[in-house]
Amino acid sequence: MSGVNKVILVGRLGADPEVRTLEGGTKVASIRLATTERYKDKNGNQQESTEWHNVVLWRGLADITEKYLKKGDQLYVEGRIKTRKWTDQNGQDRYTTDIVANEMTMLGGSGGTSSGGGQSQSSTPQQNQVNEPQGSSLDDIDDDLPF
Repeated sequence: MSGVNKVILVGRLGADPEVRTLEGGTKVASIRLATTERYKDKNGNQQESTEWHNVVLWRGLADITEKYLKKGDQLYVEGRIKTRKWTDQNGQDRYTTDIVANEMTMLGGSGGTSSGGGQSQSSTPQQNQVNEPQGSSLDDIDDDLPF
């Protein structure tokens, strides 16, 4: 039996997206997404816990990210967890865990101050799915699940 690696996040961008174009013309975007959990502790006091997620978006999703997203925007993201190993300046092995998005939906505007118009434009692409670049080291997901 093969495993399932699926992540669903709803959160806000902590900074403007970083978008790069690779040598072959493929775009890749990196965003920092904050998810916040609110709960009451054992004394009944309201508590808040925020997690930060590195999200990587390829091709069409990177295009949408570059054109339409900014700090504070709320997103729904589906993807999978991918951990990569790299070496720092001191020769030490380091690991970074990313969410590689295969679906993204823009939700209700920014959490910051309103910039006028109120609602987002209806012509703005709200959802897109893309495949990752060929030759990547990311494993394919088996879509033949029995449920």
